[in-house]
Amino acid sequence: MATRRNVLCAAAAAASLVPAGTAQASSGDTLLNAYFRDKTNRDVERTMSYFSRSNVTYIDAALGWGFTSWQQLHDGFTQFMPGWPTGARSYATRIVGDERGAIVFFTDTPGMFGPGEIRAAGAVNVRNGKIVRWVDYWNGRNYGTAQFEKLKVPEESFPADFGESRAGDASPLVKWAVRGLTDALRARDLRAVAGYLAEDIVFEDLPSHVVLVGKISVLRFLAKANLPYYDARVRHVLNGGYEWTGEGPVRRGITALELDKHGRISRLTTMWDGSRISRDTLITLAGAAIED
Repeated sequence: MATRRNVLCAAAAAASLVPAGTAQASSGDTLLNAYFRDKTNRDVERTMSYFSRSNVTYIDAALGWGFTSWQQLHDGFTQFMPGWPTGARSYATRIVGDERGAIVFFTDTPGMFGPGEIRAAGAVNVRNGKIVRWVDYWNGRNYGTAQFEKLKVPEESFPADFGESRAGDASPLVKWAVRGLTDALRARDLRAVAGYLAEDIVFEDLPSHVVLVGKISVLRFLAKANLPYYDARVRHVLNGGYEWTGEGPVRRGITALELDKHGRISRLTTMWDGSRISRDTLITLAGAAIED
């Protein structure tokens, strides 16, 4: 009997969908790498040429900063770029998704936006070849907690709208994987979670510095860890993964998913703001990865 996964995988193959996370370059890769090149070169106009003039939202989900128009974002780059130090770089380290939507892991070197280094995961939605939505998620502890707290706006002042209405739709296969995984995590149903994981999955929780390889090790960790996204609700699904919201101290984050040819998750990488929880809580979380 055909399962829903079989049907979705067949549909994806028929549509020539490139599985998220493959090495094959897409037009989305080309656009994003060109964007980072021109951003590094401090070229405001070329940097802004990749964004839709009529329909764009750019949110920093860690700091709570928001730009809701092309002109606002243009003014922001115009303010910051002249002060960037010699040798400053902004560059992608990994892109998961396709030309319609992707999660891009990237680095802004120290001096570009304050003294700290920013290693972020950006949710990027593209329509008609232009970026219509970009939301950055990153760990304030990586930047430096004291400096990060000076820049962050109060929680009650964070944007309520992250521009989801401007984004396009994700593939049925990605939506199926996201829905199934998040439902299983909320239910603490590890048997159901296992059904969505590839045998050789790589699991990365970036703020806790936990990296695990293999389904058995991942499931052992999930059984012991109190992860902030267990009870999370899906905010937005895009090709490459999903953004989520939580009720606890960690209110928002992003998870990149790479799927194998069978529709199972071969790599899962999560970014959230580790400064929202205590150092001791992070140590406990990392300790859950130690196997008996």
